Amino acid sequence: MTITTLSEGPAVLIGYAWRLQIEAEAPVFAQGAAYAGQIRIRPSDGAVLATITSADGGILRVSDTVLELLLRPAQTAALLPGRIVLDLVRTDLDPDLHLGFLLEIPVILPVTRGLVP
Repeated sequence: MTITTLSEGPAVLIGYAWRLQIEAEAPVFAQGAAYAGQIRIRPSDGAVLATITSADGGILRVSDTVLELLLRPAQTAALLPGRIVLDLVRTDLDPDLHLGFLLEIPVILPVTRGLVP
């Protein structure tokens, strides 16, 4: 399997919600499928910074060709400026199926922060 690394899209702003839609060229996101992804500083790191799943609303199927990825403010609050990586696995199959791409996402400390008590 070839892994494609993608580095386009919005940066994560620490402490704020983050959202990204991924669009495939073919209908690969089946109705009822389950997905999971882990966020790390780099693929070789042992520490998982956050996990998103279709069960917790972090991965939403929009259509047969579009998935939406979401990070809650609590998940981004613990990140440090720099970059994170994320990939996705389809978990309702046996064995699980890696979707064949790796996202490299910039993380930025916003100027406006700490407004919520």
